[in-house]
Amino acid sequence: MVLLKNVKNFTKHYDIIVIGAGAGLGKLGRPATEYGYSVALCENDKLGGTCLNRGCIPSKMLIHPAEVANNIEEAHRFEIDVKKKENSDDLDYDIRFSEMVSRVCKTIDEESDSIIPRVEANQKLDWFVGQTGRFVGERTVQVGSPEDNVVITADRVFVACGARALDLSKEIEGLDKTPYMTYREALRNQKRFKSLIVIGAGYIATELAHFFASTGTKTNIFVRSGFLKHEDEEVQKEFDRVFSKKKNINVIKGMKILKARYENDEFVLTYSNPSDESSGTIEVRAEGLLVAAGVVPNTDILQCDKAGIQTSKDGFIIVDKFLKSVNAPNVWAFGDVAGNYLFRHNANFESEYLMETVISKMSEPYPIDHTGMPHAVFSQPQIAGVGLTEQECRKQGLKYVSVKNNYSASAMGMALLSQEGFVKIIVERETRKILGCHIVGHEASTLIHQVIVLFRLPGGPKLDDLLNCIYIHPALSEIVRNAARKAKQALIDAGETVPASLYFR
Repeated sequence: MVLLKNVKNFTKHYDIIVIGAGAGLGKLGRPATEYGYSVALCENDKLGGTCLNRGCIPSKMLIHPAEVANNIEEAHRFEIDVKKKENSDDLDYDIRFSEMVSRVCKTIDEESDSIIPRVEANQKLDWFVGQTGRFVGERTVQVGSPEDNVVITADRVFVACGARALDLSKEIEGLDKTPYMTYREALRNQKRFKSLIVIGAGYIATELAHFFASTGTKTNIFVRSGFLKHEDEEVQKEFDRVFSKKKNINVIKGMKILKARYENDEFVLTYSNPSDESSGTIEVRAEGLLVAAGVVPNTDILQCDKAGIQTSKDGFIIVDKFLKSVNAPNVWAFGDVAGNYLFRHNANFESEYLMETVISKMSEPYPIDHTGMPHAVFSQPQIAGVGLTEQECRKQGLKYVSVKNNYSASAMGMALLSQEGFVKIIVERETRKILGCHIVGHEASTLIHQVIVLFRLPGGPKLDDLLNCIYIHPALSEIVRNAARKAKQALIDAGETVPASLYFR
């Protein structure tokens, strides 16, 4: 491979151009060279993409210590006493915050850097190091600044440049004049704040608020309407109930943030209550400010219009059922920039599909099938889900039964002294098809997998399959089985016919 740094006056034609070195490199760019293709990689940041460097992996490496801290706080419930500090309700243990973040950053950087030698050894791959690629024509990319005069072309272009944090500076006066954090800075922040303000109520906001609060930071979180608005309605309600009671968490709902300023090493947010204009304005102060109100695709730096690539009003590249640009020939987009699902596991899934159908041609082209796309929120409580929510079922006019089984109604739930969480299953009445499964509680992201696999079966997800499994006793998975049993009884109570073989399951 050639590492092209600060190159000027360079022109070359490739078989493939890949823009983005996350799933674009590991799942498509590098594998494509094994089929003999010449590949150009444009990446203006570290190899490995958002997930490795500033997303899924570092956040989970920080969230795990937060879980350990939670376990210490809850130890007294299991007759394990942790000494309290004198004249304080705080427990006598210390979090070496800076060392923790340093360890995570060091591990992530080493993992990212370890990709470089493997890429360097690849003779079919050119990496334009730290260079942004922008379209200047059909399948024609300008690398770096126009003055560098670096223009590359290719037979095929794959766009996987991801997304970045939504900028709220146009909505909140003065925000752009403050040193606030997005998730990028928060995941490498080594200062242990005494207080923090979080703006946002989605995946990133709830996960990072959980991390900071669990490691001792008094955290105010501004929620415009409700938490995790795309989750099942009962999951939203349970998450709100549990999360809002967490130590060091203060939820501020329905407020309009008017101004932000930074003075005397402190952030000051001014807000008002739209439903009570007589209350005037209110101020909240904190040492840190995290803005996590969503993400936007990085298409604005690509100059897509110059390549004839159509984007949606939100900036996502519009693709067909084959992940191909709807109007630009031989251009594909996948992952966050295409906007189907903003998860790394989706980017991996879509890149593997393109490897099979476009690069290797091991099969005839077929429409991509996102059936059973799962998700998880690694906050406290944890959330996971697959399939339709109950509100979506109602909107589609489906006839279904919906049941919940609490964690506490299981042997392992009893061992955990569970006071929260449930498994919810939604089943179509006539067919016994599982329409959706939603879990809130301990290890939800693991529990959901026994349902995910059913969605990928040729016959689709059937309640019968869940009931016919043999479950380890007393594993946590029995909570899912108990929910399935409740769904079976709900079908019987609704007058549906259930096979005799299921009556004793």
